[in-house]
Amino acid sequence: MITTILAFLLTLGVLVAIHEYGHYRVAVACGVKVLRFSVGFGRVLWRRQSGPDATEFVLCVLPLGGYVRMLDEREGNVPVHEQARAFNRQSLWRRTAIVAAGPLANLVLAVVLYAAAHWIGMDEPKAVMAAPVPASLAERAGLRSGDWVRAWSPDGQDWREVHSLSDLRWEITQAALRQGVLELQVSGRDGRGNRQLRLDLSSLQTRDVDSNLMKKVGLGAPFSEAVLGEVKAGGPAERAGLKAGDRVVSVDDQPIADASILRERIRASVRNGKASIQTWVIERRDQRLTLAVTPRVSTDGNAPAGAGVSPSIGRIEAFIGQPPEMVKVRHGLFDGLQLGVSRTWEISVLTVKMLGRMLIGEASLKNLSGPLTIADYAGQSVQQGLAYYLGFLALVSVSLGVLNLLPLPMLDGGHLMYYIFEAVTGRAPSDVWLARLQRGGFAVLMLMMSVALYNDVARLLGFH
Repeated sequence: MITTILAFLLTLGVLVAIHEYGHYRVAVACGVKVLRFSVGFGRVLWRRQSGPDATEFVLCVLPLGGYVRMLDEREGNVPVHEQARAFNRQSLWRRTAIVAAGPLANLVLAVVLYAAAHWIGMDEPKAVMAAPVPASLAERAGLRSGDWVRAWSPDGQDWREVHSLSDLRWEITQAALRQGVLELQVSGRDGRGNRQLRLDLSSLQTRDVDSNLMKKVGLGAPFSEAVLGEVKAGGPAERAGLKAGDRVVSVDDQPIADASILRERIRASVRNGKASIQTWVIERRDQRLTLAVTPRVSTDGNAPAGAGVSPSIGRIEAFIGQPPEMVKVRHGLFDGLQLGVSRTWEISVLTVKMLGRMLIGEASLKNLSGPLTIADYAGQSVQQGLAYYLGFLALVSVSLGVLNLLPLPMLDGGHLMYYIFEAVTGRAPSDVWLARLQRGGFAVLMLMMSVALYNDVARLLGFH
């Protein structure tokens, strides 16, 4: 819990500081006097000012944002000798540059962070697939348990290497948004038996692109052999004679290709609230044994409740499967930087598309996330290692940059919208219209924050 809170505060602190530094640095370069540079709101925890005429740097107790306060005649009297340094006296292009610098700083930071994550390298699951969901898009494409996806192509001509399972999932997400086709080159786990598959995602709707997309495509966890790990004392597995290290060959004469199939067979052993006896064939120290296994009836707490009743499933109280095979994904200086630029661009475009489709009802509002989800992911990424945390930080930095460029009053994008109006008409919006737009923008932001917070709570309670 402490790690999650600290990671969350560090994430917000870094991203807010970089955002505000973008505004500050360009303002100073344009000759604007900056009165205060604040990270956070509320009571001041730390203050530094080198002189009475210098910028005051402060750190406040609530790190949920920040601001750069500039000299401005609209906010108070400005001495005549300093009017040239007031923000409102600057040319349209200078004001535009100062306002746009904050979001752009976040996007530049994302490029650097993604590049750094690629330079450090991450241990990721190898793109070896578990058995796809029956009758799913993946199964119809011809994917089988143990298939190693080696490369992908949008057209069957321009092939690109698949570095890891995360890499493959990202390309599937991109193809699903295009409602297109993804050509795949696969082989067996040993690298033999190359063949080409066609994963047709055109039947998916935009609203299908969410956190459950891989399940809808039919892809689950990476390949894991059907080998038992720790066996709980007194549980169904131990009573049946199963031991850690046993490799399951078949259940009720049906071959078991991987751990995901075995888990499904165990779960499906319960019918009408009763568990049936299963006949398992296992390998133990080069011997084949046949055992009768009766799973325990359990309630599936992760399943959506129907009519107030959760479905019953089978459990054997033993760890099933071995850790997936991992690969170290690392790139050189130039490749890492190039990937940082491309990933930042792709995430930015994806964010804009998803926001647009949520606006017109083509995508679910469940895709909006708030501070609780960010805090949870921040804590998880820190525990996984520096490269993972840098990648997470980059993702949130992109989101912050894109969000602030939205044409909503109270955001940087809203001010840029005013400047576009000024550039086209030759005059600034009237104070009356500015007040109306501010109220409307505030209402939209409050609505977005409410939906995001609701989604956070719903995820924590298992409703999403």
